[in-house]
Amino acid sequence: MVVAWAANFIVVKAANREIPPITFAFLRFGTAALLLLVVLRWREGTIRMPRRDGLRIMGLGAIGFGAYQILWPTALQTIPAGDSAFLIAATPVMTALLASVAGSDTLTRRKLAGAIVSFAGVGIVVAGGPGLGLGKSILGDGLTLTAALCWAIYTSWGAPILASYSPLRTTAWAMIGGAIVLAPIGLWQATGANWGAVTIGAWAGFAYSTLIPAGVANVVVFHGIRLLGPTRITALQFLVPFIAVLMGAAFLSESIQPAQIAGGAVIILGVAITRAFDVGRLADRLVGWISS
Repeated sequence: MVVAWAANFIVVKAANREIPPITFAFLRFGTAALLLLVVLRWREGTIRMPRRDGLRIMGLGAIGFGAYQILWPTALQTIPAGDSAFLIAATPVMTALLASVAGSDTLTRRKLAGAIVSFAGVGIVVAGGPGLGLGKSILGDGLTLTAALCWAIYTSWGAPILASYSPLRTTAWAMIGGAIVLAPIGLWQATGANWGAVTIGAWAGFAYSTLIPAGVANVVVFHGIRLLGPTRITALQFLVPFIAVLMGAAFLSESIQPAQIAGGAVIILGVAITRAFDVGRLADRLVGWISS
């Protein structure tokens, strides 16, 4: 899943040179939703959901798949794919904080310390990224962080729903909600696209992005969240930036800045603090050692 999402930063940026970004997202998630409904009908015998729960899930999908996919691809056109991946890596930090509010996880001192350290790393990446200082780059960074917040909301408030419904059913209906939000802008952008000039490579990128990162990976993510909780699973997203930076350099000729490496190290330190040990216990031990 992590590798698929990292590659998606490269694939989407390349495909959006030929297919408008919101149109791409609308077609991608609309198609993925239909495919998941077919699989849902085959695996579970029905695609229906109670109206109240269906509206709730579709509302979360409107945020996680709709608003996110308006913000992220648009911002990706103004900043390097590597920077975008690093900024999206703020998602686990936001999830750790919001999951406690949603009641799907608990916020401990070590998670708070990890959040602070990781946000410092994100700040280093933004400050040291190429092209910073141009108004559109700052806007792109802000839109990307807002997209990260949207995904954190989706996973934090979506986790409790998994107690009643399968990850497949939840993801399928969430994507329907996202596709509805994407439809107006996506269809409007489609009218101005030169569809005859879209290459086979762009359509291949669309097929990959629809089937793997959108379809399979999102169901896998909710399976993981159902088993281990949102904070632990979304923390794995910190691996995405390193892979995306390497792919950006290899396929898009994007330079790797020293600040990206330093900021990435700080971000990873933050998630290590969040997951590896209890900061409060460590602090108590240090105080005791110093006192002795």
